[in-house]
Parts: sequence; structure tokens; C-alpha cells
Amino acid sequence: MLKALDHLEEWLIATLMAAATVIIFIAVVHRYASGMAIPYVQDWLLKQNVSWAQELCIYMFIWMAKFGAAYGVRTGIHVGVDVFINRMKDRMRAGFVVFGLLAGALFTGVIGTLGAKFVWAIAHTDQVSADMEVPMWIVYLAIPCGSYLMCFRFLQVAWAFVRTGQLPHHDHGHVEGIEEARPEDVLPLGLRDNLHPKDSGPGAR
Repeated sequence: MLKALDHLEEWLIATLMAAATVIIFIAVVHRYASGMAIPYVQDWLLKQNVSWAQELCIYMFIWMAKFGAAYGVRTGIHVGVDVFINRMKDRMRAGFVVFGLLAGALFTGVIGTLGAKFVWAIAHTDQVSADMEVPMWIVYLAIPCGSYLMCFRFLQVAWAFVRTGQLPHHDHGHVEGIEEARPEDVLPLGLRDNLHPKDSGPGAR
């Protein structure tokens, strides 16, 4: 169960992204094909209403953004200014890190609760979306779902930090599917250019 939960965001984001891509592709093809004077086909295409595609994709991207924020907490991908904190002593630094993570959990928990109250209130109205005419509470459900998941990730990272002292780290230069460069790949002949300080000393070759 926990193993599946560890990859929940990736599965949801990948599914929504794939579905949005297919929907946008179909809508674009429909738009261009409708302008072609093909007997019977053009008439049939013009009868098909795909105006809902843009609205649906917008809502899907909103859901992706909310789950993407939770993914960012779990993987350490969010940008943070930690120059001052990293200069502190280990004990004080750990305290500030835990405080920051718990503050993030509190904030997202509050947003999730307020969002849940808003969804509950709007669910008792007749508000629907403009094109698809789906209940708007389904759209706004992204707020409590994404915020509570983000809150859980903050607590998860805080607990892991207390136990191990390690925070999730994301290498922004790493690309999935590409292996890390080895020294022999960078300098296959072992040549030295004497441009680096460590190579410019008396012992440099």
C-alpha cells in the first residue's frame, strides 16, 4: 500500500497528461478536418461538438498542478533559499528544517480544510461548468485533494528527516534515461588542460 502511495503523484500526473494530449490532438484534428470539403465527412464532423475539449484540458492541468506540488515536496524539487540555514550548526539547522516542514504541513492542511468546506458548500448549489456542464464541485475538489496530499508529503518528509537526517534531493541537471558522465567519457585520453587550479601546481603534468 505504501509502495503504491509513493508513486501516486507520478501515476496521476502521467495519466492526466496523456489524456490531455490525446484530447487536444483530437480537437485540433477535428478543427482542421472540419474545414476540408470532404463529402459526408465534413458534414459529420461539423455535427460533432468538441467545444468541451479546451475546458476539460484546463481542468486537467489544474489537477496536474495540485498533484505536481505534492510530488515536488516528496522529491525535494521545490526551490528554497537555504544558504543561511546551511551555515548553522547541525542541531540548530535540524530544528529549523523540521519547523519549516511542519509549517508547510500546517499551511497546506489549513488550505485543504478551507477547500473542503468550499467544495461542500458549492456541492449544494446548481453551479455547473460552461461547456461540459459538470458540477463545479468536482472541479474544485482538486484543492482539498491536492492540499491534503501535499500536507501528507510534508509530514512524511519531516518524519524521514527526524529519523535519518536526510532531506529529499533532486538533481536538476539529471535527465531520466541518461547515464551520469564518467571521467573517462569526459577526458577519454586523460588529457589535462592546465586551466583548473588543482592541475596548475608544481605537480601538474
